[in-house]
Amino acid sequence: MKKTVKKQSTTTLNTLSPVTYRKSPKRRGRGDASGHGGTSTRGHKGQKARAGGYHKMNFEGGQMPLARRLPKRGFTNIFRKELGIVNLEKLSTLPKGTEVTLDLAKEKGWVSNKAQGLKILADGELKHPLKIKTAKVSKAAKAKIEAAGGTFS
Repeated sequence: MKKTVKKQSTTTLNTLSPVTYRKSPKRRGRGDASGHGGTSTRGHKGQKARAGGYHKMNFEGGQMPLARRLPKRGFTNIFRKELGIVNLEKLSTLPKGTEVTLDLAKEKGWVSNKAQGLKILADGELKHPLKIKTAKVSKAAKAKIEAAGGTFS
């Protein structure tokens, strides 16, 4: 084992740190003198001692796995539509009269590329009118957009 010590310009009690040791990896299968010869730290016989001999994650020795023992609840809606959410504070950075679409939000990196729709929420202020196209809008956001002179289509 190699010993490394941190050098310090001034040594006071509050700057002391423990001596750190860098541990070299075990060199397995290099003969008995290495301390890891013979069984190469795998123990004697058994599945774990064999080459390629181990089991899947969550394998419980043949017992019924926990994931199969627990009751299942709910369902996954395969028709779910992933919505990208954008707040008004981000829209306020756009120039006056810009057409806001899902493609624009994806291009700007505001929503994930997996998003199939766009929803605008009312967090922030909008000072100038924008054209909102094919997006869901919360009631509060709709009021703020209309107050700024924006339109929906």
